[in-house]
Parts: sequence; structure tokens; C-alpha cells
Amino acid sequence: MKLSGAEILLEALKLEGVEYIFGYPGGAVLDIYDRLTYTPLKHILTRHEQGAAHAADGYARTTGKVGVCFATSGPGATNLVTGIATAQIDSVPIVAFTGNVPTFMIGNDAFQEVDTVGITRPITKHNFLVKDVNNLADTIKKAFYIAKTGRPGVVLVDLPKDVMRSIADFFEQEYRSPVQIRSYKPVKKGHPGQIKRAAKAIAQAKRPVLYVGGGIIKADASDLIVKLAELVTIPVTTTLMGLGAIPGTHPYFLGMLGMHGTYAANMAVTECDLLIAVGARFDDRVTGKVAEFAPNAKIIHIDVDSAEIGKVKDAHIPIVGDAKLVLEELLPEVEKQIMKNREVSLERDRWMDLVQHWKVRYPLYYEPSDVVIKPQFVIEKIYEITDGDAIISTDVGQHQMWTAQYYKFKRPKQLATSGGLGTMGYGVPAAIGAQIGNPDKTVFCISGDGSFQMNMQEIVTAANYKIPVKIAILNNRYLGMVRQWQGIFYDRNYSEVDIAFQPDFVKLTESMGGIGLRAEKPEDVEKVLKEAMAINDRPVVIDFVVNREEDVFPMVPPGAAVSEMILPDYGKKKSRKAVS
Repeated sequence: MKLSGAEILLEALKLEGVEYIFGYPGGAVLDIYDRLTYTPLKHILTRHEQGAAHAADGYARTTGKVGVCFATSGPGATNLVTGIATAQIDSVPIVAFTGNVPTFMIGNDAFQEVDTVGITRPITKHNFLVKDVNNLADTIKKAFYIAKTGRPGVVLVDLPKDVMRSIADFFEQEYRSPVQIRSYKPVKKGHPGQIKRAAKAIAQAKRPVLYVGGGIIKADASDLIVKLAELVTIPVTTTLMGLGAIPGTHPYFLGMLGMHGTYAANMAVTECDLLIAVGARFDDRVTGKVAEFAPNAKIIHIDVDSAEIGKVKDAHIPIVGDAKLVLEELLPEVEKQIMKNREVSLERDRWMDLVQHWKVRYPLYYEPSDVVIKPQFVIEKIYEITDGDAIISTDVGQHQMWTAQYYKFKRPKQLATSGGLGTMGYGVPAAIGAQIGNPDKTVFCISGDGSFQMNMQEIVTAANYKIPVKIAILNNRYLGMVRQWQGIFYDRNYSEVDIAFQPDFVKLTESMGGIGLRAEKPEDVEKVLKEAMAINDRPVVIDFVVNREEDVFPMVPPGAAVSEMILPDYGKKKSRKAVS
């Protein structure tokens, strides 16, 4: 059938199984929005294009589906850039559609024209500029295929206005045919020889550690990681992005590793003889001083992206492939090898005993208070009241690290947070996307007062669509993480971090159609959380007035090894450094 470019786009989205689009209209995409009203596709009108990108991101992270966002040309497209970069570095599958000026005007500095493809090329997995309506359907099919296969990522499709108005044939059966891209053949299965080498190394290791990243969640392989850990008796640590890959209450789980990781996790990595990295990329916030990260360990690195293997830390046994397929092949091989290496099981038991000792001796800790609200206490209460079952989004800063430390995630896809880019303003729109994708779940955004103010306009979006997200602001009237660094490393020179002059978040929320609550004393915390949980028809913002100068510990100073943690003082006057 003959359709306009706008109609072809919308038909293709339906065939891709898209239900929700997050976007903001403008002149270059008016033809698309004109036809959108005649489709079953649901459009969520955010109050800023960045909010649309983050909402699509939160939707994708918590559902495993491809997120979709729309923006117009020029400033509409450039407003997506931060959201695109946020999703790309964390391997989130999104297809972003941007309008453009007509093809004959491209390059003439027309009204609201920018080189969207050029601007976004470094921060996308791939992008397309469609100049011929006859190529549109095939381009959309390729865009979704690229976004969700291999290492997931962002694909941008730039759509000139005249292409959206042009007419072409569209054949549904032809669209449903398999995607063929000569230059793009993502690796799926790992090399059998390397898998056997890895199995032998795992069975022979006396002090192994599983280091799990977000790739294991993207691959839907979390259950296999737990099986491997239990089969061999291996302690497990995760990155921020890997939280939920193993239940936070599992006895083998050590907590997050890295700059604000637990003592047990960082020391286990330091002292291990085999590090099994799965779906992780040895990020600098994880490794600290690279030369002293797992210094005595043989390294197995399993990743779908060959570019990540050996990029930061050399792998003794590299395996390129989909984590789920690799682990499905690896587990039976490990089982065979264990039967041949029974004598090392006692050594592994002793190793696990030592790691458990570290967990008990150096736990996460903060000084309780009956006078001021401690931010860690708020997160513990959110965990308790939601029974650990809520989907959590965060912004970036101290509250993000406290969430990672004190909320015990039960399952994969339970956390949406900006790990690689560290994007303030991510949390509220991501929570909206997560709630839309998971209408039967409680969704909490844990934010700071600085981060919240960056995209707080999206409370209007949540109110407009009756989206019952709960937003907990840990309000210390500072840019908290920057203040912490200034306090520790810059002799308490608090330069431009005091944000005590701020809106009344309760009144502001109510003016935008939500419910505003406030807690100023420890005894208020549980009461306002229960009140928020009872509201199911609009967003709720809770302003928790917390201790102003609370710091996040443990902390690895920049440039130090992960074994050189600054620990909480456990009630003593001075912090002490960890030693192996």
C-alpha cells in the first residue's frame, strides 16, 4: 500500500511492538504528529526533550524493550544529546527519531537546522539520515535490530520533513523479513576452546571472585551467574550497573565494588587468584589504580563487545560472546572440571570464610541519630516499606551511592541509574518511563536536591498522565558529592556548592499537580513513606531534610588502589585505612 513517510514510520513502529513514545513536537515533525493521532501508539508528552530521552531510557532499562523518543530539528534534537549519551554509555537500547529541515535545505543554515547526525555520531551505536522515502522502512527495521542486538545501544534516525511527506510503497510482509546488514554481524556464541580453558581455571581456583556488570542483566543471564556462584562456591561482587544480578540478600553477595564499594568486595578482588569478569568493562570508578586491581589474579573476561576486552586490563582468557549463551556452555564444562579438582574445594571454603569475616568485621556503617535524619536511614526505610520489591531510579551523587549500598535489590532490571555518564536530572523522567513500563510495580526515584532541580518540570508530566511515581529527595542543601570531595581533598573549601536557597519542594510539587510531603525528624520518615505509598493516582514528592554534611563511606581516594579505602569510623574518632 502507498503511504506517506510519516505513515510508514508509524506502521513500522507498530510492527516493532512499540507501545509508548516519549517526545515533544515541533515544526519538522508535524506530519508525524498529525498521523500519530490515528494510531494505537501511546505518546507521552514530556516537558523537555531531555526528559523524553531519559524516560525512554528508564522504560528500556526496566522492561528490556527498546525505548523510543521523538524530537524536532535543531534545539529539539540537541536537547536529546545528554539523554542519548547517558543511554549509550550504559548500553541501553533506544531508537531516537529527530526531525530535520527538507533535504534541499540541508547545509544552508535553515531555521532550526543543525547537523544532528554529526553531533550524535560519537555518542550513538549508529545513526541514519534518511534522504529517500523508499529507504525509510528498511532503515527503521535496521535501527531497531542494531539497537537491541550485540551490545545494546542508541540508534538515531534523522527524518527530513520532505521525506515524511513523500509517498512510497509499504509492504508489511517485506518489513517482517529478517534483517540483513553485511557489515554488522554481532558475535553470539563464545569460542568453545576458550570456554573449556575458563572452566578449567574456575575449577582449579582457590580464591575466585565473580565480578558482574550490567551486561549480565542485558543478556537476561542473572540466574546463570547465581548457578555458577553456588556450583563452585564463588563470592560475587557487582558494579553499580550490575546490582540486582544476584539478590542483595544472597549469602555469597559482597555488595558493590569500587570507589564506594564495600570493604569485603574490594578486598576480595585484591586478594583473589581468579577474577571472572562477566558483562563488565573495568570502569575507572571500579578499578581505582589499575595496576593494583586484582594484582595477583588470572582474569577471565566475558563480554559481547570485543572492544572492551583488554581495553583497561589484560585478560588471560578472553571470551567474546553473549553472556547467556557463554554461561550456558560454561556451566556444564565447569561441572565436569569440578569432579576432577575436588581437592581445591576445601581451599575455596576457607576463602569464603575469610570473605564472610570481612563482611562482618567491616560492614556498611553510619552513626545513627535521634535528632537529625540520616540519608542512609531513609533508604533503609524505603527498602523496608517496599519489601525490597520497588523499581528504583536515582539521580547522581551521594544519594545514588547510598542507594547502591543500602537498598538490597532482589532481581535484575530493578535499578535505573546513570552509571557511566553520571547524569544529574536523570532520575525523575527515568522513573516516569519505568512506571509506564511497569504499571503493577511501585517506582521510587531517590534524588538529591541538586539533581531534582535539573529536570523537576517532569513532575507535570507525571501529574498529567496520573503516573504515581514516588520521589524521595535527600535534601542536604548542598551539591553533596562535590562538597564531600571539597571537604576531604580541598581542605573544606566549599566553593559554589551551597544550594540552601531553593524552592519549597512541597509547594512546588503541589503547584505542578502532585502531592508534596516533608520529613524533618527521624520519627517522621516512616509516617510520610507510608502516606506516599497510599497514593496511587499522582506523583508524590517527599522532601527529606537530612544531615547536611553526611559523607559516603567507604571511599577510595582518586588514584588509589581499591584496597586503600577510607572507612567509616565505626564510632571512633578517626577513620582508618583498610589493610589486607
